[in-house]
Amino acid sequence: MVVRVMATGVFDLLHPGHVYFLTEARKLGDELVVVVARDQTARRLKHEPYSPEHIRRAMVEALKPVDRAILGSTTDIYATVVSERPSIIALGYDQIWNEGEVERECARRGVPVKVARIGPSPHDDLATRRIVERILERARSTEARP
Repeated sequence: MVVRVMATGVFDLLHPGHVYFLTEARKLGDELVVVVARDQTARRLKHEPYSPEHIRRAMVEALKPVDRAILGSTTDIYATVVSERPSIIALGYDQIWNEGEVERECARRGVPVKVARIGPSPHDDLATRRIVERILERARSTEARP
């Protein structure tokens, strides 16, 4: 039996933390399917995405640990779980979902899963928001120069 792992995220401005998360998630099983958040989901949960969903999906799929990358549902986050039927769902250390609640809802929908929380990357200082902050700081300091 193939152990399918599912990981999810926005994956806006790919950075070392994303690579770490997906590499660690891939170690949990035989196949890694990554669900990339739709633009409207990214807006609702985080921010306006810098890159459109189809480009974010293609970028994630190009990463070595990823077997497949798909776009998530616009209406029901569990619909993709039901269609893909993973054995394990990997969550990032900063994702808001409660492991027990995810396991219970998946089981209720006929997909018993184990949820694994992946710890922070040793390069967490390179997360998207921190990269953007650094870029803005550099731009402001350049503007301030005569």
